[in-house]
Amino acid sequence: MYRVDLNCDLGESFGAYKIGVDEDILPFVTSANIACGFHAGDPTVMRKTVDLALKNGVAIGAHPGLPDLNGFGRRDMVISPQEAYDLVIYQIGALAGFVKAQGGTMQHVKPHGALYNMAAKNKGLAEAIAEAMYKIDPTLILFGLSGGELVKAGEKIGIKTAHEVFADRTYQPDGSLTPRSQPDALIAGHEKAVAQVVRMVREGKVTSQQGTDIAIQADTVCIHGDGPEALAFARHIREVLERAGICVQSIGK
Repeated sequence: MYRVDLNCDLGESFGAYKIGVDEDILPFVTSANIACGFHAGDPTVMRKTVDLALKNGVAIGAHPGLPDLNGFGRRDMVISPQEAYDLVIYQIGALAGFVKAQGGTMQHVKPHGALYNMAAKNKGLAEAIAEAMYKIDPTLILFGLSGGELVKAGEKIGIKTAHEVFADRTYQPDGSLTPRSQPDALIAGHEKAVAQVVRMVREGKVTSQQGTDIAIQADTVCIHGDGPEALAFARHIREVLERAGICVQSIGK
């Protein structure tokens, strides 16, 4: 039987600003990546999102990002591996406090935005992130771009990894995501996005933006929770995956 985890970036509201519809999306996903206050989120939002995830039986993961609130963590920054290590330790620790206080356990860590994409290609950053996770809790699962440096670093240091694919993003021939700065970075239309996911899970292939097929491993699928069609898409992709005979469950099971 085909199996896949369905993860979503959540807890990205902060202060007076509400982003996404976390409470509505949670019933359709199996893993939640909760923002830790650097690119989005705040202590109150973190606590509330952990509580919602626990009530919905959704596995919890830390979603550490670059310290760039204005850019939502999606702008590249020049940071050293030591800085990456420090900011990941800090953010995992912050979320772990809320998870423990509410009687839960943390399943995984998934870097956010630019930090994620930088670590997918930069071996030094990837190894620093993996080491930070290993030293905090070697049972945590590292989510990284399928085939990228992040999952390689996790495997090298001896932690469990999950190769991640994206439902609504287009790919380049080297397996990287098309940069958001390009107009064709996002897939328009639910059906096309879902068809891409089903093929990645069942065939281990995805068609690049240039039209060539590339091999890909789909352990977990990311859907985004901050778009106008986020809830409708979450509901639709869950239904289609299950109709296709794909078991949707958290990566830790």
